[in-house]
Amino acid sequence: MQEKQRTEIATLGEFGLIRHLTEGIELKNKSTLYGVGDDAAVLSYPDTEVLVTTDLLMEGVHFDLTYVPLKHLGYKAAMVNISDIYAMNGTPRQITVSLALSKRFSIEDMDEFYAGLKLACAEHHVDIVGGDTTSSLTGLAISITCIGDAPKDKIVYRNGAKETDLICVSGDLGAAYMGLQLLEREKKVFMGQKEVNPDFSGKEYLLERQLKPEARGDIIKKLAGQGIKPTAMMDISDGLSSELIHICTQSHVGCRIYEERIPLDYQTAVMAEELNMNVTTCALNGGEDYELLFTVPLADNEKISQMEGIRIVGYITKPELGMALITRDGQEFELKAQGWNPLRES
Repeated sequence: MQEKQRTEIATLGEFGLIRHLTEGIELKNKSTLYGVGDDAAVLSYPDTEVLVTTDLLMEGVHFDLTYVPLKHLGYKAAMVNISDIYAMNGTPRQITVSLALSKRFSIEDMDEFYAGLKLACAEHHVDIVGGDTTSSLTGLAISITCIGDAPKDKIVYRNGAKETDLICVSGDLGAAYMGLQLLEREKKVFMGQKEVNPDFSGKEYLLERQLKPEARGDIIKKLAGQGIKPTAMMDISDGLSSELIHICTQSHVGCRIYEERIPLDYQTAVMAEELNMNVTTCALNGGEDYELLFTVPLADNEKISQMEGIRIVGYITKPELGMALITRDGQEFELKAQGWNPLRES
């Protein structure tokens, strides 16, 4: 097996590395007046509202490089930020990328990371306009800021859900969490072995959902095409249950969602059974699906029901009725925020 070329980052230095990683980037948005190459990027948003979101990803907390390829990590790091702009009913336009690197990373490693990052940005017509690099004593840290825009009357917040609104989700849930469980299981199986040949056949969808999530800009376009403006919206990063509680708390409402309506992929159900886990619990609390959770007025029922890739899972109620899951056998359970919490003590 041919040994991979390895060029130490020190050979380029900080500014040389930034130049190397960002050369040849073509700007796609009119709002990007000037990108990488000066003390700051120059953006112009004269007639619209500006949306800004940021995410910090830490090695060992948010990702494990034992099984996450750097190209996939770059793609996912961009996608989770792009998803936040869509969750406000906006259009992502620019990102900045800051990295803290330990000595074990080479220039080739960063080329891989940036290849994934650029791929995600190209898919959503987003410009890379700046960032920073520094050294790290504890592995890899990634900080990405995404900037987008939306007309003032089109922005959707978490606090607009009203009684009788329908609760909708895009895609299916729990697959990303099942993908993580699969990767963690195989990591333990092959721990300490030189030859690692895990068998993922029949489980490709779960791995893709964990390693290469997709921001749902297509759903935002579909809703706009049907003239539907959600009353509240979030992306599902920490689990359906946790996100729905956010919407209900900030909108001062209650909710009812139905277990039988939660969209699940076949591979998710099979994997949950294999691991002796409850598939509904995985869908409610797993997180990292990056699907959209949103509420729409009851009047949009017919339009929403006919839209592919969207499922109505429940409805908004008076606040005094609380937040509940109705099981397949008609029992009512209080929703709890048991999704991923990075600050929870282990």
